[in-house]
Amino acid sequence: VDVTFGGGGHSMRILEKLKGGRLIAFDQDEDAKRQAENIQSRSFTFCQANFKYLKQYLKLNNVAKVDGVLADLGISSYQIDTPERGFSTRFDGPLDMRMDKKSALTAARILNEYPQEKLHKILGMYGEVRNAKTVATAIEQQRGVRKFGTNTDLIKMLKPLSPRGKEFKYYAQVFQALRIEVNQELEALESFLKQCSEVIIPGGRLVVMSYHSLEDRM
Repeated sequence: VDVTFGGGGHSMRILEKLKGGRLIAFDQDEDAKRQAENIQSRSFTFCQANFKYLKQYLKLNNVAKVDGVLADLGISSYQIDTPERGFSTRFDGPLDMRMDKKSALTAARILNEYPQEKLHKILGMYGEVRNAKTVATAIEQQRGVRKFGTNTDLIKMLKPLSPRGKEFKYYAQVFQALRIEVNQELEALESFLKQCSEVIIPGGRLVVMSYHSLEDRM
């Protein structure tokens, strides 16, 4: 199982190596689904779902146990490079950051509606932002004057608060915090990891690629 299909790079390589096996891939992203439609292989099944529904979708596909599971956490390069998705600090775009476009919660909504205490907690926990309380206060003041709509709105506000020479790392930490909250990533990861122990055969393998300490620790 490839639970983070993304642009399909890992899935394509797994399919090249499969001999008589089957690959089931997961991704909740609409763009990933379109990418998956290009794969013409009888050994391949795509599930448009979050990997927290691993067991449920395996059961729907008459699979009880699997030999291996691959998870490449975070966002795909395609998502980062698409400005209108709002994931990147490099491009201007709407403050969206939803992996599942059907979800109601966006980054803009968090910035414009969450109480200051909740913003403080998210920035500190999910972004490990050192001056999280200062940022939360600045967000509250800014939205009182003008609502947040685009990445540029947020970066302009963050600029005077960021450590000199480390601005881009700092912006990335704030964006990471918002993205994790929008997509409830840590809750999904915890649920997924618990299910892995139930579906992987003895001697099977779980491979997880993670990019920040919150995921590593889990």
